[in-house]
Amino acid sequence: MARSAFRSVALGFSLTEVLLRFCVLRWKHRDSLTLQQRAQWLHEACALILRRLAMLVSSSGSLPESGLIVSNHLSYLDILFYAAVMPCIFVSKSEVLSWPVFGLLARCGGTIFVRRDRAASVDEVSSRMHEALAAGIPIVLFPEGTSTDGSKVLPFYTALFEPAVQLGAPISSAAIAYTLDDAIEADLCYYGHITFFPHLLNTLGQKGINGRIQIEPGGTAFENRKIAARQTWERVVSARRTIAQTQTDTHSQTHAQPQ
Repeated sequence: MARSAFRSVALGFSLTEVLLRFCVLRWKHRDSLTLQQRAQWLHEACALILRRLAMLVSSSGSLPESGLIVSNHLSYLDILFYAAVMPCIFVSKSEVLSWPVFGLLARCGGTIFVRRDRAASVDEVSSRMHEALAAGIPIVLFPEGTSTDGSKVLPFYTALFEPAVQLGAPISSAAIAYTLDDAIEADLCYYGHITFFPHLLNTLGQKGINGRIQIEPGGTAFENRKIAARQTWERVVSARRTIAQTQTDTHSQTHAQPQ
């Protein structure tokens, strides 16, 4: 409880600081911020927040400088951790706008929101993705369509692969996983009917949160969105296994006893 309270205060101060920085940035550019500038602001803001919350992030593989990056989705924390390792923007469901802290960060950081209750939303989102990809800005997409408990990677929806396919932009596969000192990954996952504030307070009270991102080497240009979805799903599943094996090996080495 003490750790949760302390980090809640740290989160509040950090959010205020990064939003003030955003206001200054926006004032300097007279409301004409580019997506590149928003992505860079989000990168610096999320890195700062993770440091203040004593959460660690590590990545393996080459960080893509452009194109579409597809990943499994576990929690609102995914946005913090991906943005902390590289400047990028996100495609996310519109419900994220209602999330305190993370919704505001996502909006200021140039996130492209999908409204699932509007048939025309996919066309609008595709148009904005096309613009960002053409400008060379990495886009992180969670094509499962929802966050999960991490026990499996759900099949990928194909529609939002189309802008990258049309442009011939590279599509990279990535996976994210979490470890904690005294809990399991599922305790951090935000899924099903879990409510935001109790989950956030529980998350802030956890010790030793470490996010690990595994990026498969090289991006691939696909000619068909269904093939892109199927093959990247397979690569994301493989990347999750690689992370799990790495964590198992690290745990074994840490606890190995001298003979």
